[in-house]
Amino acid sequence: MTTYIILFLTALILISGFRIAQEYERAIVFRLGRFQGVRGPGWYWIIPLFERQQTIDMRTRTVDLEQQETITKDSVTIKVNAVLWFRVIDPKRVIIEVADYKMAVYQFSVTALRNIIGQHLLDEVLKERQQINSTLQQLVDNATESWGIKIEMVEMKDVEIPTSMQRAMAREAEAVREKRARIIKAEAELEASIKLTQGAQEMEKSPMSLELRRMQMLSEIGIDNNTTTIMLIPSEFSRAAKSFSDFVKDKIES
Repeated sequence: MTTYIILFLTALILISGFRIAQEYERAIVFRLGRFQGVRGPGWYWIIPLFERQQTIDMRTRTVDLEQQETITKDSVTIKVNAVLWFRVIDPKRVIIEVADYKMAVYQFSVTALRNIIGQHLLDEVLKERQQINSTLQQLVDNATESWGIKIEMVEMKDVEIPTSMQRAMAREAEAVREKRARIIKAEAELEASIKLTQGAQEMEKSPMSLELRRMQMLSEIGIDNNTTTIMLIPSEFSRAAKSFSDFVKDKIES
C-alpha cells in the first residue's frame, strides 16, 4: 500500500512539471538558480522542485509616456506627452540583464524625451515632429538593445504651449497673413496699372477705339437703371482744345 502511495505521489509530482506556453509566450527556465534555457511555445516539461520558470510576453506593448514639462532650446516651457511601442526579442536578456524591463523602458524613454526637446527650438518641436520621433526612437532603441528589447515606434501625441505664447504666435501668424495679402494686392494693382497703360497707348493710336470705349462705358452705366445724365464731349473737341492750349503756350513762351 505504501508503494502505491509513493508511486502516486511521484507520478503527481512528475505531471505537475508539465507546462503550456502560448504562441506569443516564452518561458525562461532556471535550474537551482542557474539559467537553463528558453521553452515554448507549446507543451514542455520542467523538473519539479528543481526548476522554476518565468514567462515573457513577446507581443508588442504600448507605453504611454505621461506629460512632461520641459524647456526648449529657446527657453520656452512646454508640456509634451508621447506613446512608445516596443516588444521583447530576446527573453533571456530581458530577465537576466534588467530587473523590471517595463519600468526601465518607461524611465529611459521619459528622460530621453526631455533631453531631446531641450535640444530643439519651439518652432522645430512644432514643425519637425517626425524627425524628433525618429531621433527619440533611435536613441531609446540603442539603449534597450542590450536588454533584448526592440523599440518599434515612438510618436509625440500632444505639445502644450503657454497661453501667452499662443497669443504671440497668433499675432505673428496674423501679421504674416496681412503681409501676404498686402503683397498680393500691390502685385495686382501693379499688373492692372500696366494693363491700363497699354490700353491707353493702344487707344491713342486709334481714335475709333476711344469712341467705342466711351460708348461701352455708357452702356455699363445704364445697366443699373441710373437716372444720372451724362454729357459726353467728342474726342475731337478734346484734341482741339489741347492743340489750342499748346499753341497759346508756345506763343507766350516765345
